[in-house]
Formats: sequence, C-alpha cells, structure tokens
Amino acid sequence: MEIRGAGAIVFGGASGLGAATARRLAAAGADVTIADRDEERARALARELGAAAVTTDVTDPASVEAAVASAAAGPGGLRISVVCAGVGTPAKLVGRDGATPLESFARVIEVNLLGTLNCLRLAAAAMTANEPDAGGERGLCVNTASIAAYDGQIGQIAYAASKGGVAAVTLPAARELARAGVRVVTIAPGLFDTPMMAGLPEAARASLAGTVPFPARLGDPAEYAELVAHVAANRMLNGEVIRLDGALRMAPR
Repeated sequence: MEIRGAGAIVFGGASGLGAATARRLAAAGADVTIADRDEERARALARELGAAAVTTDVTDPASVEAAVASAAAGPGGLRISVVCAGVGTPAKLVGRDGATPLESFARVIEVNLLGTLNCLRLAAAAMTANEPDAGGERGLCVNTASIAAYDGQIGQIAYAASKGGVAAVTLPAARELARAGVRVVTIAPGLFDTPMMAGLPEAARASLAGTVPFPARLGDPAEYAELVAHVAANRMLNGEVIRLDGALRMAPR
C-alpha cells in the first residue's frame, strides 16, 4: 500500500508505540488522525505533525465510530488503521484475601480485546467503501498484541488473555476481509521503552533490558513504527502475528 496520501488513524496515538507510529506515518506522507483518550497530548502531537486529533475511548462504539468517520472524511479516505490503545493492570487469580474480584480482569479485557475489536470492525467497514488501488487493496488494519499472548507471566492473567485474543482474531479477520481487499496484521511486541516502562526504577528497567537476547535493550517505539510501515508496503503480509521482541521468551515471573 502507498502510505503517501492515505488516510490513517492511530488509536492510542498520543504516546508510546502509537505516537511513534503517528510520527512515522506522517513522515511518509499519510493524512494522520490521532485518536486517544488524552485530549491534551493528542492535540499537542497533532499540532507538531500537522495531523488531526480526536478524543476517543476505544471501548465506546459511538466514540470510535466518530473517530473513524473523521479519519475517513479526508481526500484519501481511511486506508490504514493501527490500534495501540491498551492497559496492563496486573492481577493474580488468587490474592492475599482470596479470589481476585472479576472486575479486575474485566477492564483489561474490555480495553485490550473488545476495544481492539471495536476499532477493527468500524475501520474495516469504512475501508470496504474505498475504491481499490491498482493492486486491489482497500485498506490495512494493524492491531497490537504482546508476547504475553504466548509467554504470559504470573500476574498477567487478564493481560495475556486479552492479547491472546487479539492474536487469535488476526487470521479469521484477514480471511473474512480478504474479499474486500483489506489486510489484517498483528504485531506482538516484547519489552519496549513506553510510558508503562518509564514508571519503573532505572535498576528494574536495566534488569528487564538484560533479559532480551539481542539486542540486549528495551525496544524503541520507532522500531515498532518502522514495522507498521513495512507491513503497509508488503502486501503479502496478511493474517499474520509478528513477534517483535529480540528473541525474548519471558520467564514465569
């Protein structure tokens, strides 16, 4: 897919992986819409990039529908959707006071899995209305899982379940949307230098970085964004979950 001139929306685009992706797509000439709950940060980045910003809650159908409609209204239509919005609140099945309340798991699954499905269904519906390009393609949906989908650690029950669900959605969604010329690809990052990691003490960050075989460091969000750009350019990438983790396989804790 040609990024230049394409309409692109990045959910969770105000920080971390999403902000890096918004920067990369804007640099390649896309007409970018940054969709995020953090209105102030989204608008600040949008001003910097010459992009648009919409306040969006991925769990709210009306909110996502409005964001997609805004992105699709541009001259290039909506051609690229990237979902980076997510939460990682830890919780074990059984805590000191017994079974963990179900609500502790429900919110993570609501945001990470149902939020992704909400964005995917609405972005894909908008893309099917596009005119196909010379290769018959109408759009690309990139979702974000995690290597926790495969190597979930203790305390990551809900997070691993939600990201495993995002990974599992990839192939059936790609198969369904193939007739419309819409591709679906998921990226499963390992340990990346995102705001979630920024809150950890430096010693903890260094320890985590040292668990990555090579390169022995935290991933740079720009590396995630570069993979998004490559997925856009490579039409044969479809229905696939791509681990981006420096060969890391996480230990139980």
